[in-house]
Amino acid sequence: MTRALDRETISTRQQAIAELARKAPETALLTLAHHIDLRWLEEAYRRTRKDGAVGVDGVTAEAYEQRLHENLSDLLERFKSGRYRAPPVRRVHIPKAGTKDKTRPIGIPTLEDKVLQRAVLMVLEPVYEQDFLGCSYGFRPGRSAHQAVEALWQGLMGIGGGWVIDLDIRSFFDTMERSHLNAFLDQRVRDGVVRRALGKWMQAGVMEDGVLSRPERGSPQGGVISPLLSNIYLHEVLDRWFEREVKPRLRGRAFMARFADDAVLTFEREDDARRVMEVLPKRFQRFGLTLHPEKTRLLDFRRPSRAGKGCGTQRDRSFDLLGFTHYWGRSRKGRWVVQRKTARDRFRRAMRQIGQWCRFNRHLPLAEQQRALSRKLRGHDAYYGITGNARALSRFRFATYRSWHKWLNRRSHATRLDWSTFNRLLKRYPLPPVRVVHSIYVT
Repeated sequence: MTRALDRETISTRQQAIAELARKAPETALLTLAHHIDLRWLEEAYRRTRKDGAVGVDGVTAEAYEQRLHENLSDLLERFKSGRYRAPPVRRVHIPKAGTKDKTRPIGIPTLEDKVLQRAVLMVLEPVYEQDFLGCSYGFRPGRSAHQAVEALWQGLMGIGGGWVIDLDIRSFFDTMERSHLNAFLDQRVRDGVVRRALGKWMQAGVMEDGVLSRPERGSPQGGVISPLLSNIYLHEVLDRWFEREVKPRLRGRAFMARFADDAVLTFEREDDARRVMEVLPKRFQRFGLTLHPEKTRLLDFRRPSRAGKGCGTQRDRSFDLLGFTHYWGRSRKGRWVVQRKTARDRFRRAMRQIGQWCRFNRHLPLAEQQRALSRKLRGHDAYYGITGNARALSRFRFATYRSWHKWLNRRSHATRLDWSTFNRLLKRYPLPPVRVVHSIYVT
């Protein structure tokens, strides 16, 4: 009961912060750190994942919880007094999803760093949620990738497709210029205690194989505060600029959908799209960012009946966002509609992962394999199960059956499992059917 009351109290205080920010949209808030007290830190600790890898200090959640009250009290005192030192982030390389040899680096902050970043995020989020625009969907409370995809679909259908700028920012999270980020923060948050902590996280550096490096650009590595800072950056660089400076100068309708650093800009008129395409690189360069010259492109995405002849192949007139390929296709009634299907690279990656799992776990009991594969298929449907994508979901099911059959056949050279036998096995160990989780027909 006490914890529930504490959460309700913190929620009320966050609402008060949001109301203050809403009433003074052009004012920088000078006092926010006083909201962060011991109860606030306790709630931040509750919201922090505790099953992840440890940071450079090697402290686990189990060890930290043995003296949780004393540890959080000490953390609070160091934060308020300025004695808190942000430790470097431990960098490790993990296999890149769906590839054999490639890896990607990830940053692992210490548990205490995660808790304090979460506490500061809980203060800053109510402020910036009053400022962020409706076109932004990534890493925001109550918003999701599926909402971004749906908003894009609605907008495309509303203007008949139009001209699309498929935007790709090169190494965005590693190239943000901190001088610009600090200037953006100055516009809204000038609390000395909070800003001091943010500065320390940006300067903390990265520890890899015992070697400490301090990148001069980029957002804090691996922490929960990084997505918010990235949204603040692109809110100023792209979102507000597009809404306040670009759209009023256009001759036709236009809209944007952005999820973190993935963005699609859509225009009703070709001349509007080409003018914006010309100034976009200069706009991003002004803030230390670079558009990928090959991946950033302008494409004719008008409804085929309007586009006429000579408009290229379907691949030339399609684009990907958040794992879905958007293209024009015929509805059951024969009308041209924007359709979405699982992007080719995502489909291949998911199938490669299924194949690898079946290979390395083929000697497990069949019931255990069935449960694991069922979880994977439900997880796949939970993301890719949108209206109009049933065909790709079915293909994924069939490909999963083939992988399972292939590796069960290699459990032993003595016995071979033909397809009729495998189909009888599926009746005993069935996998879940295709499910459209995100249906436009269900409200």
